Amino acid sequence: MAAPAPRWTTCNVLASEGEGRILWQFTRRGDTAQPAGEARFGASERLPADRVQKTFRHTWQPRLNLAWLPADKVFLRVVELPPGDPAEIPALLEFQLEKLSPLPVAQALWTCEALPAAPGEPLTAVLIVVERAVVEAYLQQLEAVGYRPDRLDVPLLRELLALPPPRDGVFVLAGREGAGGITCLSAWWSEGRLRHLSLARFSDELRAGDALADALRRTAWAAEVEGWLPALPPALTLWAPAEVAAHLEPALRDFAGGALSVRERLSPAELAAVCARAPARANLVPAEVLARYRQEFVDRLWMRALGAVALVYVFAMLGYLAWLSLLDYQKLRVDQQIALRQARYNQALQLRARLDVLQEQINLKFAALDCWKAVAETLPEGLTLNSLSFQRGKRLSLTGSVPPDQQGKVTEFNQALAGVRAGDRPLFSQVTTKSIQGPAPGRADLPAAWSIECELNRRDQP
Repeated sequence: MAAPAPRWTTCNVLASEGEGRILWQFTRRGDTAQPAGEARFGASERLPADRVQKTFRHTWQPRLNLAWLPADKVFLRVVELPPGDPAEIPALLEFQLEKLSPLPVAQALWTCEALPAAPGEPLTAVLIVVERAVVEAYLQQLEAVGYRPDRLDVPLLRELLALPPPRDGVFVLAGREGAGGITCLSAWWSEGRLRHLSLARFSDELRAGDALADALRRTAWAAEVEGWLPALPPALTLWAPAEVAAHLEPALRDFAGGALSVRERLSPAELAAVCARAPARANLVPAEVLARYRQEFVDRLWMRALGAVALVYVFAMLGYLAWLSLLDYQKLRVDQQIALRQARYNQALQLRARLDVLQEQINLKFAALDCWKAVAETLPEGLTLNSLSFQRGKRLSLTGSVPPDQQGKVTEFNQALAGVRAGDRPLFSQVTTKSIQGPAPGRADLPAAWSIECELNRRDQP
């Protein structure tokens, strides 16, 4: 069936050559195909994936994979149709396919190549028919070596359509294709229109010229009956390599009456370039196979995308673990510094505590001396001091005795202590006479006992 001609950025053309295969690569430069490489491979050798497989990049830079179908497997026929829209040619051919195809329609694959026609003139198309089993077997061979063709081309037909057509004449394209023998494609033009195509293969090279000449005579007779053979004998042009032309030229020159031109065919590389740049819509790859290739391509993109996501996730996790390891290492260093400084800090606290103890001892000593001095300077005459107790550096307890008739001196002593100053502040914050006990009855000769408590006004306390 006919399919839209794809646009491409890179193109591969694969052809069988003897016991191996040859792969040509092209890149697009405007409307031309620039050669980008040529490689040969064995028949069972897998093709490099980077050269023939499609990747995500080829979604915006399309890659076109072409393959050449052996010409001896193909049936060609020229079909003339009434004037109309060229887009309707496939539908018109499908309508009469059972009559045109030499194979049962269910067992055949077909496509067509529309030829240029002026508006209002009859349409001409080349019908291409091939057995479905042949195409499927050939596609399996290509898939086995990693090649997924987007289009199957018939190189003989593609070369014929690339040649400038004569107004009246016969072109014969001959060459060796496949395993031995000579394959010939004869094309008849009359009044500028392609009238007949015939594809034949001759295994006996010595008799190939005579057999081809007989086939051309039969075609000429049929053309004369149908009424499109020109009045003058058509000019014959043989396109063939020199070694093939040597077998065919004598018989063809006899058929053409001397009006024979022999020309060299395109080289395989040149023919591959013609196939690459041809705006062909004919395609013998079944639609379901193309859909499967497309689905495989989409699935491969999905799998690679998932693989890339998984790879990014793995690298992210590795980076995260590396970052955690770095943070753990930094934390370990900080912990070591904290432990070191903690030891120094504890040592400093111990030293400070010792210093505070020593300072407290010094302060208590001076406080005791101040208290002793205050008591010694303010103790009234006649008042006896029996004990002096300095308790926890905060309280001073005084006990003593006084004659019974001089108990007022205790109050005087109390007031004197309250007025004692140490520097710019009172030495005592509070002075209290706790008790004055007179002698027991009948013992007037004994002194009275007294006690005073003084709250020390410490400088190191608020």
